[in-house]
Amino acid sequence: MATNLIETIQQTLGYPVLKKIDPNKQEPKNEDDSNAPHELGQAAIPAVLAAMYKFSQTEEGDQQLLNADPDAGALQMVFEKKENVAVDKVARYAGTSSEQARIAMERIAAEAVKFVQEGVKNNPAPDKVKIFLGDQRHNILVYLPAAMQMGYLLGDNTIDDRTNKMEGTISGMMHSIEKDLREMPSIRTILSESGGG
Repeated sequence: MATNLIETIQQTLGYPVLKKIDPNKQEPKNEDDSNAPHELGQAAIPAVLAAMYKFSQTEEGDQQLLNADPDAGALQMVFEKKENVAVDKVARYAGTSSEQARIAMERIAAEAVKFVQEGVKNNPAPDKVKIFLGDQRHNILVYLPAAMQMGYLLGDNTIDDRTNKMEGTISGMMHSIEKDLREMPSIRTILSESGGG
């Protein structure tokens, strides 16, 4: 897929360029002091998009993303009513107020929903939303600081796993295989379509 959702939202909303996470330090590359305040965008954009990716892993979530009014509760929807905890995590990481973090995250969620809907407008089906966001997974996770523990909040520990931040030839091949496996129909789907289950 040509679109990089992280970069598109960063540019559209005017945030500074995000830094990829160093898989060894679990902090943005070239950061000398991990206790220094971070850019709000560095925390908020990948956090919101990770939640949106996780939300898209069910058909119900995909359908809600397709039908959502981007300007009405997108943040609450993708965090499945855990947005207060997410806002606090982002605010702490960025060294800003919860109010500033919430405003930023609501804008990011609204833009992200618009971009997802635009990305699948030629074939607006739930499975297309899942594929669209599945294609973005690696791009999202290489920018997501593990210190915020979004995977724990979202109930998916693989989100914070340092192997998702690795890049290079071998890592790229492994991420490609992982993506292919995610897109394969489940055994249950195959059996139900063939009348065997």
